[in-house]
Amino acid sequence: MSRYEELRKELPAQPKVWLITGVAGFIGSNLLETLLKLDQKVVGLDNFATGHQRNLDEVRSLVSEKQWSNFKLIQGDIRNLDDCNNACAGVDYVLHQAALGSVPRSINDPITSNATNIDGFLNMLIAARDAKVQSFTYAASSSTYGDHPGLPKVEDTIGKPLSPYAVTKYVNELYADVFSRCYGFSTIGLRYFNVFGRRQDPNGAYAAVIPKWTSSMIQGDDVYINGDGETSRDFCYIENTVQANLLAATAGLDARNQVYNIAVGGRTSLNQLFFALRDGLAENGVSYHREPVYRDFREGDVRHSLADISKAAKLLGYAPKYDVSAGVALAMPWYIMFLK
Repeated sequence: MSRYEELRKELPAQPKVWLITGVAGFIGSNLLETLLKLDQKVVGLDNFATGHQRNLDEVRSLVSEKQWSNFKLIQGDIRNLDDCNNACAGVDYVLHQAALGSVPRSINDPITSNATNIDGFLNMLIAARDAKVQSFTYAASSSTYGDHPGLPKVEDTIGKPLSPYAVTKYVNELYADVFSRCYGFSTIGLRYFNVFGRRQDPNGAYAAVIPKWTSSMIQGDDVYINGDGETSRDFCYIENTVQANLLAATAGLDARNQVYNIAVGGRTSLNQLFFALRDGLAENGVSYHREPVYRDFREGDVRHSLADISKAAKLLGYAPKYDVSAGVALAMPWYIMFLK
């Protein structure tokens, strides 16, 4: 039995209080669903800047009324320290997911990205420290690897950041390390690599590639590939990411004050992804016959990304269950239901 399987058996017997920031977002709502199904008590904080009430409504439809009664939503903003203090009161484990994602968004508006991702992060660190929570797990990012060309990406070898977003996520790691040194408040950062799955928003200017392309295919629109299509990513299905968060939150002291790559350790080019999505939709009765449209490379994008996940496997017991093809197969029915 894997460490995660053991944990899923242990948690219902000993319910804890979890805080999820960004609870109405893609990753946050999936964490909420898993924790409520494990009979945990959950506090959620969200300002609905990028999260959606529909995500919470969907989670409610997937759990029992008793499980839903264990959830308390606070509509607030991590840029407001009082909101952070209020949310952290009486909490055992913090899962800090709230942030403004997207490299292009940060290039267009670095001030707002900085305010949310750095000021907001610092507020959450202070609130969690003062509330004496048992653990603080936060969403870091593979963008921290920047221009370092080496593959696979190993946690202690990074390059220079390529976007304001990457700067903000690296500063999170620096602050987290300093809080351990100065205050003895240890955290765990999870460097996500291209997470995808149900409830990832396909709409808006900053939609991620999988929901954006899936939406275009379902609606019969052109799919645009930035560059030659050989840019590659380590795509990570949402269930793997949920697993990593729960393992990190409950990890022993020897695994704290660290950052971990969270991915599957596999490389998929954008060209390969295009055909995987097209085939996944075809298996669900949706045909797409257009060829991709190639355009210029996007500013701030890393060319290749592939994670070494051995550190997370060794210290957290992380064992991703879903590769890209399995994740796509699970995600496509949700997108068809959502977009049709």
